[in-house]
Amino acid sequence: MFKQIQLPYALDALEPYVDALTMETHYGKHHAAYTNTFNTLCEKAGITDWTVEEIFAKLSELPEDLRGPIRNNGGGYYNHNLYFSILAPGKGGRPTGALAAKIDETFGSFDEFVAKISAAATGRFGSGWAWLSADKAGNLEISSTPNQDNPLMEGRGFTPILPIDVWEHAYYLKYKNLRAEYVKQFFNVINWDAVAENYAKAMA
Repeated sequence: MFKQIQLPYALDALEPYVDALTMETHYGKHHAAYTNTFNTLCEKAGITDWTVEEIFAKLSELPEDLRGPIRNNGGGYYNHNLYFSILAPGKGGRPTGALAAKIDETFGSFDEFVAKISAAATGRFGSGWAWLSADKAGNLEISSTPNQDNPLMEGRGFTPILPIDVWEHAYYLKYKNLRAEYVKQFFNVINWDAVAENYAKAMA
């Protein structure tokens, strides 16, 4: 069975950038619902022994009536596990080491990276995500996907290492329609050590 990440911080720990009510709703209700529904659908499809990565890679092999729901709820499960795992109180700042060097090489500077991924997040029409992803060679890419899609579903060899959730449930209780302000403040709670670990795993 697929399980929600157990948060290593309290629901109010990301204040004032991410408020406790948003965390309670986002993690406790939305993410829980995606996870529970995903598990139910996997049982129905007989794929409880598959990894989530295998499921995304073999979506076309699933029964047609389950394919869309599994894609949506599986994405909701996976995307949110990653999202909550790279947040932490008292973090923010800038990455260091190999990830920092690759960001500078790929995007010109950290500030340019922030501008580009922020544009991907604010420019996504409707609900979706912005991503920093890496391939096995260590190349980095910024992208955006609708709904609960993610780069793994595209089959191009890129693994997401940093997500920005731009569904309204991620920010609307605090920021209302000011998505750009939410994206700006989001950088104050990114745990770059966790993102660097994701980068290393993507290359493994």
